[in-house]
Amino acid sequence: MVDHGGVVGTVTRAAIVSSRRITGLSADVIAELVADLGPLWHERHQAKLASRLRQRGVGAGAKHRLVFVDRLLATLVHLRHGVTHDVLACWFGVDRSTITRAIGEVRPLLAERGCTISPGVRLRTLAEVVDHLGAGEQTGIIDGTEIRVRRPAAGRKDRDTFISGKNKQNAVKTMVVTDSEGRVLWCSPTEPGSCADITHARQLGLVKLLADGPVVEILADAGYQGLGAQTGGRVVTPPHRKFKKNAPDWYEEMYERQRKAHSSRRIRVEHGIAHLKNWRALARHLGSREHISDTVQAVASLLSHQQTADLNPRRQR
Repeated sequence: MVDHGGVVGTVTRAAIVSSRRITGLSADVIAELVADLGPLWHERHQAKLASRLRQRGVGAGAKHRLVFVDRLLATLVHLRHGVTHDVLACWFGVDRSTITRAIGEVRPLLAERGCTISPGVRLRTLAEVVDHLGAGEQTGIIDGTEIRVRRPAAGRKDRDTFISGKNKQNAVKTMVVTDSEGRVLWCSPTEPGSCADITHARQLGLVKLLADGPVVEILADAGYQGLGAQTGGRVVTPPHRKFKKNAPDWYEEMYERQRKAHSSRRIRVEHGIAHLKNWRALARHLGSREHISDTVQAVASLLSHQQTADLNPRRQR
């Protein structure tokens, strides 16, 4: 059983849950998260206690002042608005270290859930995404997006690897996969900003998955040109420009028409990325870079769950 009492008053907790502007999620989705993750968090917490040497009997010692529901809500507010741990500690009436520990425990649980595509069905790996698109004969769209991070300390050997060649800023990169409607299906673990989009896709095994898997059409931008030849044409990128100078008028017109047609099909992934960046934790990451992959995948999990709930009118409030 997960205790629903705690430091935060009932009225305050109800206000957080009922306002979608605070967490970005509906009350129904939050209730499902509590039901799914509460027992898992409790199980892991008990296993952690049992795994270490104890000088006191089981059940002795300090008790949790922040129950799981409040831990989840604190994590959601942090991810949605980028609220600092100090502010959350004042809001929830606990010490800053308690909030830090709570977010560190809940964030991996959210990341491990995967992206929800229908009630009870989630995608956790790129292979599952390819199989899902192939089974439904759907078109997928991929794109890389960058998240600004703090500059590594002076003297670190890998300091320059985080500098993005595109934006000339310290960043990490993730590959986002959506369906043709812009619904988020998967976000990859992050790589340093200097990693090219096409290199990242190859490292994730996309080429092998498409070459050996079901017939799937994947739309991509010019940063992925070259994957089409390696995947038998399954990755579709904008047309190459054959004339660099003095192109005939008919070619310019045809090239522009083809480019716009491809862009209009691919634009939905930009909408999906925009929805991800609405969560302030991904607009600019000010925490430790070792947690950024969990943060990206946790936000993708939450966003996809809410998108799936919005498609089912019976579950909306």
